[in-house]
Amino acid sequence: MSEAGEPTEKRFQWDETNLCYFEWGNPHDQTILMVHATGFHARCWDKTIAALPSGYHIIAVDQLGHGRSGKPDSLSDWRLMGKSVGALVAGLDCKNLIGVGHSMGAHALVQAADVMPERFERLVLVDPTITEPEIYRNPPDLKDIDPNQNPVSRRRNSWDSPEAMFTAFKDRHPFSLWQTDVLMDYCQYGLLPADEGDGFMLACPPYLEASVYEGFRSVDPYPLVKRIALPVAILRAQMAGDDVTAVRDFANSPTWPGLADIFSNARELHIPELSHFMPMQDPNQIARHIVAGLVR
Repeated sequence: MSEAGEPTEKRFQWDETNLCYFEWGNPHDQTILMVHATGFHARCWDKTIAALPSGYHIIAVDQLGHGRSGKPDSLSDWRLMGKSVGALVAGLDCKNLIGVGHSMGAHALVQAADVMPERFERLVLVDPTITEPEIYRNPPDLKDIDPNQNPVSRRRNSWDSPEAMFTAFKDRHPFSLWQTDVLMDYCQYGLLPADEGDGFMLACPPYLEASVYEGFRSVDPYPLVKRIALPVAILRAQMAGDDVTAVRDFANSPTWPGLADIFSNARELHIPELSHFMPMQDPNQIARHIVAGLVR
C-alpha cells in the first residue's frame, strides 16, 4: 500500500478523553483495524501496512494512554482498552472489519468483538496476551494494584531526540531483533515534546505502561473467547523453551498453546523463529497472514 502515502491523523472523542487514530486508503474499501501492543503506538504498524496489497482501508489507533491519545490516571483495568476500541468502532460506524491486534491489542479486540460481533468479518490475533485460564482465577482488587512495583515504571522517560532513543535501543535485546526501520518508527512517533524544557518524553508514560502489566488479570477473556463465532487466526511466537534466554523474557510468547481450541472457529500458526514482537521483526510475513485470514 505504499502508494497510499502518509496517513491522515484524526481524533475521536470518547467519554472525557479522546483517541488518536491514523487512516490510510479509501473508506469505501474493506477496513482493517490495527490495534497495537502495550507501550507502543499506531505507527508501529507502518511497515506492515506498507506490505499489504492495495484495496484496503486502514485504521490504526493509538490505544488509550498511548501515543497521542488521552492519558487516564491508570490502565490497570483492561476493560478500558476494550471499551475504548469498541467505542471507536461504533463511533466510526465500521462494518465488515478485519480486526488485527498485537498482544494486549488482541485482547482489546476480543473484548470489542464479543460486544459487537456483527461489525467484524474476522480477527487476526498476533501473539495475543491471553495466557492459560488458571491465571485469571482470583484476580487482584484493582484498588490494590500499585504500578510502582513494576520495574517498567522506572523506564527512562527523558530523551534528547528520537535518534538518541534509536541509538540507545538498537543493540539492546529485544529491540535488536526488530527491523531497523520499524524501530525508527517506534522512536519517531513514540515520543512527545517534554512538558517542561527541551527534549522529549515517552508517549506512553512509564507509570501507565506499568499499570497495564500489573492489571493483566483484570479481565478474564475466556468467557468472551467461548462466545466468539467469528473466524479467528492466531499467530503464536516463540515459547520460553524455544531457544530463548529467560522464562520472563518480553520476547517470549504469552499466548496459551490451547487458546485456538477454545474458540469455536480458530486456527493457529506457531512461528518459533519470531519473538513476541513479530510485527516488528517481519512485517511482510504478518501482512501476508492478515490477508490470508484463517491459517491453513
